[in-house]
Amino acid sequence: MYESIKNFNKQFSYQPVVENKEAKKGASGFIVNGMGGSALPAMVLKTWIPGLDVSINRTYDLSGFSRENLQNKLIILSSYSGNTEEVISVFNEAKKGGLNMAVVSTGGKLLSLAKENKTPYIELPKAGIQPRMALGFFIKAFLKLMDKEDELGKLNELENILSPALYEEKGKMLAQNSKDKVPVIYASDRNLSLAYIWKIKLNETGKIPAFYNVLPELNHNEMTGFDVMEPTKKLSVGFRFIILKDIDDNEMVLKRMEVLEKLYKDRGLDVEVVEIKEKNSWIKIFSSLLLADWFAYYTANAYGLEAEQVPMVEEFKKLI
Repeated sequence: MYESIKNFNKQFSYQPVVENKEAKKGASGFIVNGMGGSALPAMVLKTWIPGLDVSINRTYDLSGFSRENLQNKLIILSSYSGNTEEVISVFNEAKKGGLNMAVVSTGGKLLSLAKENKTPYIELPKAGIQPRMALGFFIKAFLKLMDKEDELGKLNELENILSPALYEEKGKMLAQNSKDKVPVIYASDRNLSLAYIWKIKLNETGKIPAFYNVLPELNHNEMTGFDVMEPTKKLSVGFRFIILKDIDDNEMVLKRMEVLEKLYKDRGLDVEVVEIKEKNSWIKIFSSLLLADWFAYYTANAYGLEAEQVPMVEEFKKLI
């Protein structure tokens, strides 16, 4: 896990190739089908490319979409292992319906199905890392399928200008300060994907409970649960609130963050603000997520836990 984080920038040297590309049709938008780390890239793209028409489907079928909608979209089947049963189920449904589709995977049954059916696919590098750590590979593959060559060009530059080591010490401090607390990640609604991925990394890598929410919505409900009344005080003291403050957020949202920080601290709650200052949008995304990686890695270390593997997920798969 340590090496995966430290060498993350090298993923941007990867140049994805679409096989069976002659079978890929034009599309008005995209529906990404994926679970866990294989769906996270779509969240990032949805947030950071304004106007990009991308939906995320995290279940066994396409029942949430109209037939007309499906016919106009490229259905992207995303599974790092290639053996995710929900994604394979959607592949079979999309194939039966004659839908425009493409596969992103390192191998497994999904890639075999793509090859057998002459479905367009991108084979990701077999880097021996966890899906949640393959975000660079995934995003470049998705952009290739979406014909976003300009954005791909920008990502190529990150191999040399993004330095994971710069964020290690801050991540270690976050872990130390959060020891014996349950992190709650707050961000603006436009940065929902960042807050969610921070939470996921703390769950999977840090092996701890973690939660997230977004402003301004949480100011209308969740924060009242932390008003720290004497009868419920013991329910609140175990949380630590981390506010991801993006200098490009709406000015009223930034004001809400400041007021929320004050209200929580006045009630004795543990709050830390993490500022996101980078001007380059891709650096902004990945610097924040690298900080989350280091935070989660050192959180696992603090509890004497192994950071990379997800044994409960494997146990669950066996049971079903």
